Amino acid sequence: MNTDSLTPGLKAEILSEALPYLRRFHGKTVVIKYGGNAMTDERLKRSFAHDVVMLKLVGINPVVVHGGGPQIESALSRLGKQGTFIQGMRVTDDDTMSVVEMVLAGQVNKEIVELINTAGGQAVGLTGQDGNLIRARKLLLPDREKPGQTIDIGLVGDIEHCDPAILRTLTGHRFIPVVAPIGSGSDGQTYNINADVVAGKIAEVLQAEKLVLLTNTAGVLDREGRLLTGLSARQVDALFADGTISGGMLPKISSALDAARAGVNAVHIIDGRVDHCLLLELLTDQGVGTMISSS
Repeated sequence: MNTDSLTPGLKAEILSEALPYLRRFHGKTVVIKYGGNAMTDERLKRSFAHDVVMLKLVGINPVVVHGGGPQIESALSRLGKQGTFIQGMRVTDDDTMSVVEMVLAGQVNKEIVELINTAGGQAVGLTGQDGNLIRARKLLLPDREKPGQTIDIGLVGDIEHCDPAILRTLTGHRFIPVVAPIGSGSDGQTYNINADVVAGKIAEVLQAEKLVLLTNTAGVLDREGRLLTGLSARQVDALFADGTISGGMLPKISSALDAARAGVNAVHIIDGRVDHCLLLELLTDQGVGTMISSS
């Protein structure tokens, strides 16, 4: 969205269109899962940081949870390793976990914090280990081919408990939390947790107004590849049952559905390849993805 090419009248129209949304969401929390192309394309990275800072400045409280799949793959490749996925989840052995921690908590988290700060915000980076935000336990996936059995995918965690106190402290003092999806178990073991799952749980415990998941697709598509702009929980269940939702979208849509059922008013799965997709989805009549409603 190049605002330089807009006429003054059109700019005024856009601002006027945003007014009811600004009024409705003022003081509310929006949890944003940041990933996909928006994390790797320089123009989209700047656009995302701009949107997050603007949301904060107009009185909305953004909380960012990020992934880092491409960066982890690149680091593993340099070590001669290749990532393996089962049901959309990364198989994580000890060596892979070391890389995940280094990339997510070190490289990616710090880069996002710097992007937001450069755009005029006050971001603070943390992992699920900070402030005891996320207590994790080992995740065992149900084996779909052998009912009653499970698949061990290594040091991958599920969320046992989420304490949002540190997030409330930060958002209440002008800061924008940026969370890497790593948590610790009661035994002190560190776990890699799917970022969509972390974003969904944080939205749930904060009773967020919205959960926004950035993707590399236009949103949720039907079997013919057509965008489904609005879905209910029941319709999402049907898409799971007939196999329309599969692969890497499984944890994303599952966490979205759990958040919607737990009280998050709406979940938006949006196209992160679109400039200023956050502002377009949240503050204008023009949606750029799929909305799953709590009803």
